[in-house]
Amino acid sequence: MLGRSIPGDSALHLLDARIKFLAAIILMVAILSIQDPIIMAVFLIWTMMLMVLSKIRITTILRSVRPLVFIILFAVILHLVTVKGHILFHIGPVTISKEGLYTGAMTAMRLILMVINTSLLLTLTTMPLAIADALESLLSPLRYLRFPVHEFAMMMSIALRFVPILMDESAKIMKAQSSRGADYDTGGPIRRASGLVSILVPLFISSFRRADDLAIAMDARCYQGEKGRTRLYTAKLYPKDIVFLILVLFLLAFAFVGPKLLGGFF
Repeated sequence: MLGRSIPGDSALHLLDARIKFLAAIILMVAILSIQDPIIMAVFLIWTMMLMVLSKIRITTILRSVRPLVFIILFAVILHLVTVKGHILFHIGPVTISKEGLYTGAMTAMRLILMVINTSLLLTLTTMPLAIADALESLLSPLRYLRFPVHEFAMMMSIALRFVPILMDESAKIMKAQSSRGADYDTGGPIRRASGLVSILVPLFISSFRRADDLAIAMDARCYQGEKGRTRLYTAKLYPKDIVFLILVLFLLAFAFVGPKLLGGFF
């Protein structure tokens, strides 16, 4: 899903890209720091609200979690077999504890919520060029330290734009090689690795060719970096952007202070 944004006119689509970039970072910190299941439930409700506001199909949103299914399962299993505590049952020599089940479930929820929130704010509702412009704007103070902010943002924009292109290109190469009888997905690890050469070599050649075409196109348009560059659209913050950022900051504070408040109420 990286680099594949879905056009739309929802409330999330219309938010300023800089606000969404900051909100994604803040939410990642907040979600990774959650220790209480009640706070986790609050963030789950928040995530469901974002899913509704985005007006994107749930199946499309959940596709962003699919690449991390193995990592999530591995994290859950690791907590189940390593965390000691009140034993629930035995599976051979492995003991499953109540604490291990709890920490495994919390870890899985953290990863899932983090991926969905960042996908909704950045990948699915924000164009790659808008992300690059937002990154350039947020890093603009580093110009005083002679950091090449514009060049860094341009590289990020090109990388994000090329990710889906290279994915499609690799799929085409795999189908073409399979039709020619290439065998790259059977046998042992060494045989599979040697078979992948028939895919990686043409993919690298195609990537270098695209990079060369891009360089020629940028040179033909007299691109000279940030010097003398103007923007077609100037980013402007609106009250809705500020309100959204305040809500995200409130969630961050609630993730840290919430356990003490809940402990006082209950």
